Amino acid sequence: MTETAGAVQNGFVLRMSVPASGELGALGPELGAKLAEQLGVDVAGAAKVGEAMAELARGLESAHDISFVFHKDGAALRIQAQQGDVSRKATVPLGV
Repeated sequence: MTETAGAVQNGFVLRMSVPASGELGALGPELGAKLAEQLGVDVAGAAKVGEAMAELARGLESAHDISFVFHKDGAALRIQAQQGDVSRKATVPLGV
C-alpha cells in the first residue's frame, strides 16, 4: 500500500487554516485543544496545545490566514504555523 506525501505510519496529520485575528481566529486554539482531547490528552494538557497555537500566531499579520499542521507522532503533537514565508513550530508532549 502506498502512502501519500506527508503521511505517517501509525500517526496522525491534520491541516487547517484560520484567520489570524477576529472571532474566527480565536477558534484555532480552541480547535487545537479539542483535537488534543480527542487524542486522549487530559484537559490541562489540551490547554497547553491551545496556548502553543496562540503563541505561534502571536505577532503574525492579522490580515491573512494562518495555516496550522498538526502531526501526532508517538507521545508528542508537533504543530507548525505558517503564514506566507513565515513558519513557526512547537512540540507539545501529549502524556498519553
